[in-house]
Amino acid sequence: MTQEIITGWKHSLLESETSDWLSVDSQFSVFLCSTHSNRLHHYATVLTISFVCHMENLNSLSLPPALYPNLEELGDYMGLSLNSDEVQRNLALVPVASNQVAVPSCVGGMVRPVTGADMGIRRAEIRPGLREVIICKDQEGKVGLRLRDIDNGVFVQLVQANSPAALGGLRFGDQILQINGQNVAGWSSDKAHKALKAAAEQRIELIVRDRPFQRTVTMHKDSSGHVSFIFKSGRITSLVKDGSAARNGLLPDHFICEINGQNVIGLKDTQIKDILTTSPTAMTITIMPKFIYEHMIKKMSGGLLKSSMDHSVPEV
Repeated sequence: MTQEIITGWKHSLLESETSDWLSVDSQFSVFLCSTHSNRLHHYATVLTISFVCHMENLNSLSLPPALYPNLEELGDYMGLSLNSDEVQRNLALVPVASNQVAVPSCVGGMVRPVTGADMGIRRAEIRPGLREVIICKDQEGKVGLRLRDIDNGVFVQLVQANSPAALGGLRFGDQILQINGQNVAGWSSDKAHKALKAAAEQRIELIVRDRPFQRTVTMHKDSSGHVSFIFKSGRITSLVKDGSAARNGLLPDHFICEINGQNVIGLKDTQIKDILTTSPTAMTITIMPKFIYEHMIKKMSGGLLKSSMDHSVPEV
């Protein structure tokens, strides 16, 4: 059927006196470039026929249904007036900056704003990206660092007080990415310790990512000076309803790693309570999920954490 139609077009086009565009049912077009019919033997005839689909299938074709209704055509949808005039009258008259993606529900976007100069926030800051730490060995040939492999990564398990590692700013939970230019991904704890032991005494270069398994929560004490959470053996067990801790995202079943940047791992609850009591009204807690924390300190005695861990207040 299609071949007969094309043949018929050829005969009708050859009898034409001039070149022309022919349009057929908007699905295909025919273009003819030719001269006068009595000079066809002197010139070539170019015929281009373009098909979008066969004519036999034209009747079966249909446009896909729209994924979403045209709201302007609906006018009324589920009881809502959707015409443009009605929508414009009900738009919120709140000026928004061109680069602002959300409108805070209160001034400054915080329930109780904390100044950026707060020392607790600065000491507890978990910086994005990587940093280089250069340390050396002490008189005994040690760096005061104990590492732990977790999920093919190497992490700081213990930083001894007054050690080169502590002076270099390393903290519990930091991830070690390189030791003297060697990528440590996939290393075991023993291999990482051997690399530190074999390194030169004067200079050990480390590439570190700040505590990827930890996060910080800044909160306020209540009017009585109490914190709005309960902890036992360093683990948060419950939160006071509608308290500052709950409102700011603190969660139970997390261990307290730092208070205002000061490491409290291995300390007794009474010691942690004393630090909380002497903290300012606005304080920053660094926490780690229970299952990661327990895996991190696995095979380490509580006495070692208490006696050897660096619990000093970091300098900023």
